[in-house]
Amino acid sequence: MRLATWNVNSIRARQERVIGWLERSQTDVLAMQEIKCKPEQFPLQAFTDAGYEVAIHGLNQWNGVAIASRVGLEDVQDHFPQQPGFGKPDQDVVVEARALGATCGGVRVWSLYVPNGRGLADPHYAYKLGFLEELRAASATWADAPTALVGDFNVAPRTEDIWSEADSDAETHITAEAREAFHAFEGAGYEELSRRFKPEPNTYTFWDYKQLRFPKGEGMRIDFMYASQALAARAVDVQINRNERKGKGASDHVPVVLDIDEAGPAL
Repeated sequence: MRLATWNVNSIRARQERVIGWLERSQTDVLAMQEIKCKPEQFPLQAFTDAGYEVAIHGLNQWNGVAIASRVGLEDVQDHFPQQPGFGKPDQDVVVEARALGATCGGVRVWSLYVPNGRGLADPHYAYKLGFLEELRAASATWADAPTALVGDFNVAPRTEDIWSEADSDAETHITAEAREAFHAFEGAGYEELSRRFKPEPNTYTFWDYKQLRFPKGEGMRIDFMYASQALAARAVDVQINRNERKGKGASDHVPVVLDIDEAGPAL
């Protein structure tokens, strides 16, 4: 089975690119983040025509997650237990559309869009850390089954995962607290598989649109694939499709693709 994650940065703007890539890559399951639409606005017919079922969780023009699968789509959940919400002091707290789980081909897949954090003094940073901690706690209860936690984690866990730690736009991605929260999933029974297969430094998955970040090679590695041991044992390869950052209408992120051996332990 081929499982991929991709922050598409608006599925309505990237519909043709995403469908074209699915067909070329022969991906079985795609976890998407930042779809930026409500379910009724999602270009569902294009995915159906391509042979995919889709689960969609979007509340407005921000955030939003989805899972497209051609190997089954069951037991859909639009949040994980104790998922925190966010709201400024003068606003109602909302559980945002940042997590979506479904069982696809016998694998429990979670499409995750971790909060950015915005700034170290911003309430969004505490929200980010709380989101990662509650996700870790919930995921520890899933670790005995084949489970994939994939998506945009908005953390550059190592120095070599960002072009420059002096980048002011990434200050919430490189703190000791954020990095510790990211690595805590290892203690919950998970392995980050892109690192196993792509350990090279300066292997990025995101390049901001501004200041010619992509042609300058000024990126970050913030899109990851954590797998429970039952799933990690079946991992064959991971690819980071850097070429998808090129050309007209590209997202600022690229797909990360995991190949899973079907002849793994009985599920």
